[in-house]
Amino acid sequence: MADAASPDDTASAPPARVVWKGAISFGLVHIPVALYTATTSGGVDFDWLDRRTMQPVGYKRINKKTGKEIASADIVKGIEVEDGRYVVLSNDEIKAAFPKTTQTIEIETFIHASEIPFVYLERPYYLAPINRGEKVYALLREALLETERVGIARVVIQTKQHLAVLVPSGPALILNLLRWGGEIRSFEALKLPPAGVKAAGLKEAELKMARQLIEEMTAPWDADGFRDSFKDEIMRLVQQKAESGDVQSVEKVEPASGGSAKPGAEIIDLTELLKRSLQGAEPAAAKDDDGQPTRSKPSAKTAAKPRAARKRA
Repeated sequence: MADAASPDDTASAPPARVVWKGAISFGLVHIPVALYTATTSGGVDFDWLDRRTMQPVGYKRINKKTGKEIASADIVKGIEVEDGRYVVLSNDEIKAAFPKTTQTIEIETFIHASEIPFVYLERPYYLAPINRGEKVYALLREALLETERVGIARVVIQTKQHLAVLVPSGPALILNLLRWGGEIRSFEALKLPPAGVKAAGLKEAELKMARQLIEEMTAPWDADGFRDSFKDEIMRLVQQKAESGDVQSVEKVEPASGGSAKPGAEIIDLTELLKRSLQGAEPAAAKDDDGQPTRSKPSAKTAAKPRAARKRA
């Protein structure tokens, strides 16, 4: 599996942002990690400005029927259940339905990497070890590489629960969020040619030429070889105007600062944890950065129950 990015690819990119700190959990083993953003916007971000005053233009909450602006206090959230009929939910009701934030990437099962269709991949994050978790981090990474497996996990990020896949890539572990099964439309309604060479009516000579063309066009992956030509052209125009002095002064609006994330649990003896995970023993008490016991983990018997049983649960 190829590395996600080379040093040259990220030389001009802003530093990765920490999303939260927590732990990877499989069996009775905890790997303290920090979750980092792995992508940056590649498009052109146009800000709206008032051409008369060169002031930033924001968004208003408008009543679609009257066209009048609505105060935030007068806005409620509703879900349409019939044509024109809504169920209104209060903020407290919505908050109560949020999944509990555990700061843990709970691996539920391991599968072969080739089993996940690309259509399910949504957003990647980097995972880096913290709190002396380098050894057990490396152990999981190398074990996944040797077995050609990836981990399927659940994780809560900003009050939203996600399905995710834990993938080794070079020296890193990548957590790629997945779309839920219900979010992927079926292709059965599409008019597609039948699968298989004979069923699709293909001739061997045609297939041979197609294979030859593919071989001739095959090259190693090089991210720098593929550029956003629209962005490059827009930025060229921006630089040209800036150099000629065609620049307008716009008052900056300071963004709100975010809070710090809670650190994850420190690991205890790795060999002992692995033995207990395989034998079904309860884990020794692990402690967090403040010396307080972390939340208890299920027994290995519970953690190792079959995938179908877990789904029913």
